[in-house]
Amino acid sequence: MIYLDHNATSPLREEALAAMTQAMADCGNASSVHAAGRRARARIENAREAVAKLAGCRSFEVVFTSGGTEANGLALRGAVQGAADAGKRVTRLLISAIEHDSVRAPATALAETAPGLKLQEIPVTSEGRLEISALRHMLIHGKGRALVSVMAANNETGVVQDIPSIGAVVRQEGGPDALLHVDAVPMIGRAEFSFRTADADYMTVSAHKLGGPQGAGALIVREGAPLSAEITGGGQEMGRRAGTENVAAIAGFGAAARNVEFARDVRVLRDSFEARLKALVPDLVIFGAAAERLPNTTNFAIPGLLSDTALIALDLDGIAVSTGAACSSGKVKPSHVLAAMGFTESLARCGIRVSFGWTNGERDADAAVASIGRLVARRSALAA
Repeated sequence: MIYLDHNATSPLREEALAAMTQAMADCGNASSVHAAGRRARARIENAREAVAKLAGCRSFEVVFTSGGTEANGLALRGAVQGAADAGKRVTRLLISAIEHDSVRAPATALAETAPGLKLQEIPVTSEGRLEISALRHMLIHGKGRALVSVMAANNETGVVQDIPSIGAVVRQEGGPDALLHVDAVPMIGRAEFSFRTADADYMTVSAHKLGGPQGAGALIVREGAPLSAEITGGGQEMGRRAGTENVAAIAGFGAAARNVEFARDVRVLRDSFEARLKALVPDLVIFGAAAERLPNTTNFAIPGLLSDTALIALDLDGIAVSTGAACSSGKVKPSHVLAAMGFTESLARCGIRVSFGWTNGERDADAAVASIGRLVARRSALAA
């Protein structure tokens, strides 16, 4: 199989597998004080340091979770509840129109249950970039403490947001109590990005997007930022997330973080792939083409060719791609991301996401282009 769906999950790195195997072969609860427990604790703390180094934060700011979805939920619900507990309630929750469902769902639930909390959606441009002027207007004309949640880069289109500028607007117009959460799951491991540079209060990362195991993630929490634990009953993660740690998965996360290499040639591979597709399909649409994008990601449409049809044809040729977010690709409804960018439902239903990664080379791109070429030829023959 030729795997071109790294934005859904990236294949497990050998180093991560080795670290997990060693951890699973060794017994010990990381909360125990005996030698076996101390070995388990050492694995967790070594991983915490590796993730902190990759994310550009301090190790004690890393809170391990079961993945990006839990971390996003903890960031929003934990911040809202933590702020309320501290007597400085959040009254406005602002999210972009292209956020992942793991942000959209808890944000909607909070708006329905948290006293006095109003949810607002920040629009994006046709290229998928956040309308910073709209964010500024919302912050200036709104009342009360604001929590803003924005993706560092979109998981479907790869469009990168100007997080430093967004952070500056949040600080300038939202006031000293405003809070910023950045979902960096699609970004970390694919492009250099730093928690410090983002000037965020919370940041989400996930292991399986960078060659670590599924089922491990982390929320980076700035020292002093309000956070109320959602899972209680133990003192793990410095009281911020209770439960016996998944030592093997966390060890694998750390190993993957230590072995991330920012492949400079993946952009060349992606750009060459797109150029050949354009030559093959003159009316090809590449979503977010004029914006800065993750170097590994392309989301394109061949007008009139439904993405489900293309995905099945490619799969039969042994090529794995996606129709969008892996968490929602089984749904019938079209991408809310492409809808927010202003594309019609009919074109959105033709969207195909190809995401390259550390396992891919030129031959993989060649095979994908050839497969799409055969599909386009068959469609033309049927239409003749």
